[in-house]
Amino acid sequence: MLRKLFFILLVPLIFPIVAASQAPAPKKPAAVILPPLSVLSIIPAQGEPGTAVTLNGTGFTTGTAVFLGTRQLPATLVGNRLLTMELPDLPPGVYALYLKREDGSTSRAFNFALQPQKPVALSLSPDTVTACSTGREREVVVTGAKFQTGARVILDGAALTTRFISPTSLSFTAPAVGAGLHQVQVKNPSDAGSGVLALFIDAKPEIASVSIGREFVSAYELVLTGKNFQQSSTLVADGKRIATGEQIATERERLIYLGCNQIVYERHPYDPTPKEIRLQVVNPNGEESGLFTISAP
Repeated sequence: MLRKLFFILLVPLIFPIVAASQAPAPKKPAAVILPPLSVLSIIPAQGEPGTAVTLNGTGFTTGTAVFLGTRQLPATLVGNRLLTMELPDLPPGVYALYLKREDGSTSRAFNFALQPQKPVALSLSPDTVTACSTGREREVVVTGAKFQTGARVILDGAALTTRFISPTSLSFTAPAVGAGLHQVQVKNPSDAGSGVLALFIDAKPEIASVSIGREFVSAYELVLTGKNFQQSSTLVADGKRIATGEQIATERERLIYLGCNQIVYERHPYDPTPKEIRLQVVNPNGEESGLFTISAP
């Protein structure tokens, strides 16, 4: 009786073990088959450092790496067909551009032309230089971007001595050139050039003030202070033209050039009574100052 009872109790324990041993093994998940890794388009097909490039293709994953030559570049997956990346600062030349996936697959390599980085010239400060200015008054700062050490300022096609301040600033001293507009450009050591800016050399004479200077028995001096006076400038006083240089025997009045900012008019009045005198300076190139009026004999 006890043996029969033991057998009855043992059967429920054995049956699940036997059933489990006979149950089919769980199926392994099917392997994910990725499409071939390929690049269908590269936009743009060339560029300079800092340019954003978009690759369109198939088989892209979050683990797909972009290589330019031997350099792996950070890339961003957009959807499952687009990869974007930024061109690194490498020497210009042609590089192999290809993709490599985490499963070891690689795409076809494409020739990608990395162009020299072009500097960007945005402004000049000042953009106008007075012809007779000297020293620091002739210093001009070029503001922009992507200036490299060794960058040069080009004025009308000629390279100038250039001071590199930062990747966004350069300075140069405006040389003694003719009046008018001049072209300023920046070139990096690779010879890649920026757009052109305009520098204006102002040679127009200007009378800022007139004062009475030395007085003689029959004459006195009018001292004209201003800018852009030249050795061969002419003074027009009430319609009468007085030039610098050797004094004519029959002409008592004369003009004495002291410098770019000052000339002296030696005046011989017929009447000591003060009156209004209109003065104007005319340079050899025909540029004229505004009229300046003073009350003097």
